[in-house]
Amino acid sequence: MRFNQLLQMAGHMPSDVAIMLHMPSAHDLRRSLLELVDEAPDLFAAYQDNHPANPEATLKRRKVAASFIVGDAGESRFVGLYAIEGWHERTAEELDAEPVRQALMQRFRDARFVDLAVSARKSGRAVFNLRALPELAELRGRLIVQRPAGRAYVRLAENFDMPIVEIARDARFVPPPPGWDAFVLTGAEVRSLPRIWQARLREWRGIYLIVDQADGARYVGSAYGEENIAGRWLAHVAGDAGVTVELAKRDPSGFRFSILELVSPTAAVDTVLALETSWKNRLHTRIWGLNKN
Repeated sequence: MRFNQLLQMAGHMPSDVAIMLHMPSAHDLRRSLLELVDEAPDLFAAYQDNHPANPEATLKRRKVAASFIVGDAGESRFVGLYAIEGWHERTAEELDAEPVRQALMQRFRDARFVDLAVSARKSGRAVFNLRALPELAELRGRLIVQRPAGRAYVRLAENFDMPIVEIARDARFVPPPPGWDAFVLTGAEVRSLPRIWQARLREWRGIYLIVDQADGARYVGSAYGEENIAGRWLAHVAGDAGVTVELAKRDPSGFRFSILELVSPTAAVDTVLALETSWKNRLHTRIWGLNKN
C-alpha cells in the first residue's frame, strides 16, 4: 500500500497535499525533533510553521500538509495532516522577538531569523496557520513510509507516492534509551533529553567523560546522589558555559558526553570518588585534560 491511497481514503486528493519531510542534517537535531512532537508541541509547531523561500512557495499552493520526521535510518514517521488555513508575513525581527522561537533557537543552537534573512536576501518569512486534522490521526507515530530520494524536504504528494513500510502497533516518536555503554550524546542532545531517557540516567551513578569537540580536550566527572548522571549532565549544559573552572571557558553545546563506568546505586560516595580519581589518572586528564584537581 502507498501513502496516497491513505490520503484518498481519508478524503484528500494528493494534488491538494504537500509532504513535509522534516530532516535536520545533524542526527542529534533529528532526535530532538522527535522528542518535541510529544513533549513540547508548541516548539514543534513553531518549527514547522515557517520555511525558506522554495518550500514556502509550495505550501502556499496547497490546502493540506502531511508532516513526517525522517529518522537516522531514513525512515519517515508520520506526525499528522494539517489544514493550511492561510499565513501572515512576519519580519525577521518580529520572529526573533517571539518567546517560542527564542526557546526553539536556544534548544537547537540555531541561527537567528535576522541572520537567515541576510543570507537569503529576504526580509522575513510567511508563518502558516496549520490546523491539525482528525483524518489519519490514529496513525500518528505509527505510520512509517519510505523516504523518497532527493534533498528537498517539501514535496508535492502526487509526485512522491511513498510506499508504506510499517504501521506499528504502538505510537512512538522517541526511541527507547540505549544501554549505558551506548549513551553517547552531544550537548544539544543532553539539553533536550526526552523524559524517558532522563529517567534512565537518574537511575545510574558512575563515572562519565566529556570531550570538547572543538579540540578534543577531556574532562572526567562523577555522579551520585538523587539525580545521579542525569543531574550532572543537565547541570553541565544548563548555561552558556561549563560549570567547572576549566569547562567555564568553553561552550557546552560542543561537548560530547559518555559513561565510562557504572557503580552500584548504593555505592558510598568515597567509592565513587576513588573511581573518578582512577579514571583521571588513566586518561591523564589532569596533565593534558580539563581536570585540574
